[in-house]
This record gives sequence, structure tokens and C-alpha cells, in this order.
Amino acid sequence: MPRRPLVLAAASAALAGLALAGTGLAPSSAAPAPAPAKPVVLAQGLVTPLSLAVSGDGTRYVAQNFAGSLLRQQGKGKPEVVFQAKKRGQEVGAVSVRRGDVRFAVSGRNRAVLMGIGDSGKAVQLADLRAHELAKNPDGRVTYGFRFASKQCLAKVPEGIPGRYTGEAFSHPYATAQVAGGRTYVADAGGNAILTVPRPGVVRTVAVIPPTAVKITQAFAEANQMPQCVVGKSYWFESVPTDVEVGPDGALYVTSLPGGPEDGSLGANGAVYRVDPATRSVKKVVSGLVSPTGLAVSANRTIFVAELFRGQVSRALPGQKTAKPFARTALPADVEIAGGVLYATDQALDEENGGRLVRIKR
Repeated sequence: MPRRPLVLAAASAALAGLALAGTGLAPSSAAPAPAPAKPVVLAQGLVTPLSLAVSGDGTRYVAQNFAGSLLRQQGKGKPEVVFQAKKRGQEVGAVSVRRGDVRFAVSGRNRAVLMGIGDSGKAVQLADLRAHELAKNPDGRVTYGFRFASKQCLAKVPEGIPGRYTGEAFSHPYATAQVAGGRTYVADAGGNAILTVPRPGVVRTVAVIPPTAVKITQAFAEANQMPQCVVGKSYWFESVPTDVEVGPDGALYVTSLPGGPEDGSLGANGAVYRVDPATRSVKKVVSGLVSPTGLAVSANRTIFVAELFRGQVSRALPGQKTAKPFARTALPADVEIAGGVLYATDQALDEENGGRLVRIKR
């Protein structure tokens, strides 16, 4: 089966073409973009700021993913480059910070590695995530696509749309989170799994995030030239975990994009999962999201989610299973909480004006 890259890897395409996660499916309709809010702007003119981290002292780190650079901003100062990928086309993202230790990922052609910056200020490689994916392929036994369609029906599915397949060995680290002892958790959007790096050179799988089953509608089938035999059947989309955060209960909270239409034309299929790193149990805790690409969890377990193509940051209070709009803003990509302050990156795919780092009033 052909590789299915994240939709976000095609930022240079028009937004209409960014509606899917590489399955080849087109949306049946486009939802109107909500009016942007007026948050406090801390930096602007950024290039694809898809990943954000904020330290306890308020220092902000922003990854300009497709520019291959990592920025640091202190106070009201101008963001400065603290890392630049050496090779053109390499992506820098998945940034997190804990007590001065910065973690991020560099990925590209035949490469997906976890990097770290400590007191020395020099970036060093900590783990080879792609090597782990090639060796273990955590979702290799998971079946995606039309699980229960006949071979005759699958033969009618248009070329470019995977009819039925199992998880391939493909790594795209998209987010990291750190805990005491130097352990780093990684949301691998390509591998559909949460990984852990307990120490340099060691990578283990914590959990595979389950696929999302979505029924194909008549309208969607017609828009994508799909055969009548798939109408009413479920297509199992890849989970595509886009963020991971450590909650106050010690559990991991993970956003699932998932693969497929990200504009909501097949429903609001994005979700937040709770992963117990000890038992490796996975439970859906928030559903009904559209293109969730960033996540923050407060001290009382309030969940904030950046819904990229829905144009809003949403909030789910403790115990709530659905999130409600919290702040309207164009193309929010990531969201973080530090010192009781909510930060976000928005206008993340705006090629004309550039992206922004903003503070949102809670």
C-alpha cells in the first residue's frame, strides 16, 4: 500500500486540498471558517508553527515545522533560532520542555529521530524513532480501510484510495511530553502509536491508538467516485495521534486526528484518548472533534483542544465527554498551559500573513 502522510505535510497546497490525511479522498463540502478572535499576539510572521511548548518561567518554544527550525522566545523579545535542520526538506516539530530540557523531533526522508537540548545548549540525538518503527511496526496487525467489504467490492474502489490494508512501517513523530527521570513520550502520527524513550537510545511502544470507524454516506461516495457497494459500510481510518500530554493523574492524554476527511464532511470524528502508561489501557474520553492537532490539560483535568480546520480552541471540563467552543481563531495548530496561562499557535497554514504565537484569556 502507498504511504499515507499526514495532511499537514502538504502545507504548500491550497487549504481545500489539505482536507484529508493522504487517503486520496476529497471532502463532500467545506465548512465556512469561523470569524477569528482577537487574542494577545506574542509573535507573528511564523512559518507553519505546528508545535508549541512553554516552560515554567514562561519561555516559549515554537517549531516552524516545514522551515525546519526551532524558535525560543523569552519575555517580549524577538524569537531566536535555537536549532535549524541541516538538510532542506527536513521537518522540525514535536517540541516539549521540562525544567529547561527541550525535546523535539526531526523527520524527513528516511529519518525520524528524537532530539534534546540541555544545559549545554547543543542539540543531540537521543533516539532513532524510525528504526523502532521499522523493527516493531506497532500497528502492523491493525486492519484499516473497509474491513468487511468483499473482494469484488474492493476491486471497484478507485485507485489511490486504499481499500483494505494493515499498518505500514512509517514514522512521523508529531508531539512529545516529558516526565521526571528524563523519560519522553512521543506521539507518532505515522505509526499510530505512543512511544516512550526512557533513556537515550531506548525506544518502546506504550500503546497503539485504535482506528476510527466511519460510515460512508451516499453523498461522500459520489463526491469521491466510490462504488455503491461501500455506501453504508464503515471505513476504518488510521488514528493519527497528533499530541500527547501528561495529565495531573499521571495518565497520558492523546489527540487523534484521525485520518480521512478533516473538514467534518464525514462527521466530527476526532477524539481525545486517555492512556495509562502502566497498564497500557486506552480509553476515549472526549469525542466529536474536528481536526484536533493540539492539546493541553490543566491541573484540574480541564482539556483544551486546538481544532485546526474548525477554527477554534475547544474546552472539555472535568468529566465532560464532549468539548465546547472556547476561543475562535483561524487555523489553531497547538495549545499549551503554563503558569495558569493558555498559549496557542494560530494562522498556522496562512502562507500570506504567516502564523502567530498568541496568549488566550482564560
